[in-house]
Amino acid sequence: MCGIVGYIGRDKCIPNIINGLERLEYRGYDSAGIAYIKNNKINIKKVTGKIINLKNKVNLEEDSFIGIGHTRWATHGKPSDINAHPHQVGKITIVHNGIIENYEELKLKLNDYQFKSETDTEVLAALLDKLYKKYNDMVVVLNELPKHVIGSYAVGILVEGDNKLYTIRKDSPLIIGTSDNGNFIASDVPAILKYTNKYYLLDNDEYAVINENDVIIYNKGKIITKKINTYDGDINSAMKNGYDHYMLKEIHEQPKVIMDTVSEYINNIDKLNKTFSFIDKYDNIDIVACGSSYHVGILGKYLITKYSNINVNTEIASEYRYTNHNYSKKHLIILISQSGETADSLAVLRNAKENNIDTLAIVNVISSSIAREANRVIYTKAGPEISVATTKAYSCQFMVLSLISLYLGLKNKLLDLDVIKEYKKIEEYTNIALKDDEIKEIAKIIHNKKDIFYIGRKLDYALCMEASLKLKEISYLHSEAYAAGELKHGTISLIEQDTPVISIITDDNIRLKTLSNVKETCARGAFSIIISNEKVEDKSIYNKLIIVPKTIDLIEPVLVIIKCQLLAYYIAKLNGCDIDQPKNLAKSVTVE
Repeated sequence: MCGIVGYIGRDKCIPNIINGLERLEYRGYDSAGIAYIKNNKINIKKVTGKIINLKNKVNLEEDSFIGIGHTRWATHGKPSDINAHPHQVGKITIVHNGIIENYEELKLKLNDYQFKSETDTEVLAALLDKLYKKYNDMVVVLNELPKHVIGSYAVGILVEGDNKLYTIRKDSPLIIGTSDNGNFIASDVPAILKYTNKYYLLDNDEYAVINENDVIIYNKGKIITKKINTYDGDINSAMKNGYDHYMLKEIHEQPKVIMDTVSEYINNIDKLNKTFSFIDKYDNIDIVACGSSYHVGILGKYLITKYSNINVNTEIASEYRYTNHNYSKKHLIILISQSGETADSLAVLRNAKENNIDTLAIVNVISSSIAREANRVIYTKAGPEISVATTKAYSCQFMVLSLISLYLGLKNKLLDLDVIKEYKKIEEYTNIALKDDEIKEIAKIIHNKKDIFYIGRKLDYALCMEASLKLKEISYLHSEAYAAGELKHGTISLIEQDTPVISIITDDNIRLKTLSNVKETCARGAFSIIISNEKVEDKSIYNKLIIVPKTIDLIEPVLVIIKCQLLAYYIAKLNGCDIDQPKNLAKSVTVE
């Protein structure tokens, strides 16, 4: 889970590469490095830590016009200067995103090389060097490479004595940007937006030879023609725009991006019906995802089963792919992924294809691997999400599942068209939810607590899971989510005097049950915080009460989660945490 950038052209390469790496730092920030050619010699600079450390080490005015750069999230070997990319072996210097699964086996075969680092990437560089010694032609080498390597890779390559930039990809994201002043490679579009919004997408095992004027793309040794894509957004959507952190900016973008995601459907019921009517042929749906997207899937399970007779199962992708499944003839797998490159989800998708099971992808990145390979795709319109901890992408994913449930509810006459009025109030509701004075006050009270618990039932429990994850991700505090009804089965023993217990209560059908559970925690001394869609008359069971607008269950979860996102943000800020780039995490999980 790393970010790579390369440039060749008429501009000095180092500023372009550093700028690109800064745009990709959400993909990894354990270490960083750059390799560039000057006077036919490859120069390498690499450091432990963030891009700023690298930026301070290089000369931005160096007369070099071709180079590659890397920002790392460590997989093989701890973060260190020696394990940082680029890696140079013989005449080959590379940066790499992915995992070489058979690197130990390759290492044994490459016994005439002395390895300095703990990385699989250095082994890949040695393999490329050995192949280059044999063929003396990088086009042939890149065509041969997939025959030797098991795993995933997006690779940028420099060759000593050769002023061209080479690249190849398999199962890791890679684009080739093109402009009048030169050409780029990058892991993601934001890396190149300062210079161009035109790019090629490489498919698996495709590779390219790039110079300042040309991009020549190959597949199995033959030159192919690919269309140039145009990114419709602008660089401002990937900037902080005056906010202290990307996360806060992205939280505040939710009113707009949620409406962007749903408006075309709620303003045109015919389009809603046409888009989602394919669901009618399925009796069974498996929703498969990772992390926050998995929590979205749990919400989706509740809503789809409420408004239809479809059996819905939600599972974590990394578990689902390794278990047996009894698929019916009317089975659909829904894969949810912000990046569209999540390795475990992608593996589930490919296994589904092998078993002839239909797939629907809900993703945010157009033309990502999952989007391209699924039978159907619904795009969220969250725009670039830079903060590692997802906020707006989560909400947009939920709204797609909300639309599916809306379609089913209308079809099955469990809902009527009046609910559309509530969808049209989303911006109003979410702007109310974004008011944060009470959240800031609560954050000041509980930010230094060692344990924080969330409890709820049904949809509210699924929201607790996401709220707790958000808090853990960016504040590093210990937090757990529990089904409120399970407290008495052991977990209530963890409640001590002034332990924060945050209860989410929005479901009228089980409101009294959850309130009883809140009383149980108060009896053990909990500092009780309730998030609800209506007032709680018994003031003795809460220290703080947070109210969100009361609306339908197809919308209400995003109002609750906005409050929880803000609480996590302000707790992390008070604790001095690196909110956008929390330790040990990276944005796009392209390794298993």
